Amino acid sequence: MPPLRTHPALRTLAGIVAPLCGLALVVVVFLLIPPRAAVTVLDIQTIAVHAVLVSIVGLGMTLVVISGGIDLSVGSALALSSVIAALASRAGWPVLGVVAAAAGTGLLCGAYNGVLITALRLPAFITTLGTLGLFRGIAKWVSDSGTVPAPTRGLELLMTPIPPHPGWIVAPGVWVAVVLAALLGVILHRTTMGRHTVAIGSNETAARFAALPVTRRRIQIYALAGLLTGIAGALQFARLTVGDPTVAVGLELEVVAAVVIGGASLSGGTGSIIGTLAGAVMMAYLRNRCTALEWPNFVQEMIVGHIIIAAVTVDMLRRRNL
Repeated sequence: MPPLRTHPALRTLAGIVAPLCGLALVVVVFLLIPPRAAVTVLDIQTIAVHAVLVSIVGLGMTLVVISGGIDLSVGSALALSSVIAALASRAGWPVLGVVAAAAGTGLLCGAYNGVLITALRLPAFITTLGTLGLFRGIAKWVSDSGTVPAPTRGLELLMTPIPPHPGWIVAPGVWVAVVLAALLGVILHRTTMGRHTVAIGSNETAARFAALPVTRRRIQIYALAGLLTGIAGALQFARLTVGDPTVAVGLELEVVAAVVIGGASLSGGTGSIIGTLAGAVMMAYLRNRCTALEWPNFVQEMIVGHIIIAAVTVDMLRRRNL
């Protein structure tokens, strides 16, 4: 019996609704676990802040995964960007200069990944596994293997769980993530670059036969993902108030989990901006509740690992029925 075909519009709707339903299910499950601690407004504000970094890095990872790639170096690139932000701030640069330095560092990291992947024709997994160590090493080198204390110049207000003004409701950094998500949504669904991203991820050979600029687009995709990672690095500096070359170890797993939970296929061709945001919030909620329940860190890691396995399994089953 041939597999049932689902209307494309229904598949798109399911890709948006499924991650939100998954998030709701996780919330309900943790609410039922004794001692059934209620989620307070401060908890929500804290979870939102904790989701910011994974959300912003995840937006770039979504484009990379849709294009059929992967980037395992995001944690190291974020650490390097945060160190550069701290060094720029310590040198007396203004706020915009500090953010630009971090964003530019991330962009260079992403572009370097893209050039290596396209020029050497190496698998993205192997290439970014190598640059994971490279970027982390550079971060430790420029920081003398220590933290870099520096004035945050007001940036810390972006990542304070209790916003500076009640009208913000949540930290300004959360709204930064929302705005970036909206921009990425426009790029993905309303621009030539977005259409090319989906086409390359769906069938790169066909995209080349159609004369699409596959090499240039892939470099642009990784560069854009790196830019977003750099912005997250600036926010990491704002959150910690120091540049730390050892932060974000394992961030790539949380980001990949958020993207896959959000409906992206590691085989390429599909992904959802809204789904990635829902996945990032789920990751932050899991860690918040595990901490509230005083569960050890290894339990959190085990849960995240099984979530990735479950999400990939669901994706494989879904693709078999398309």
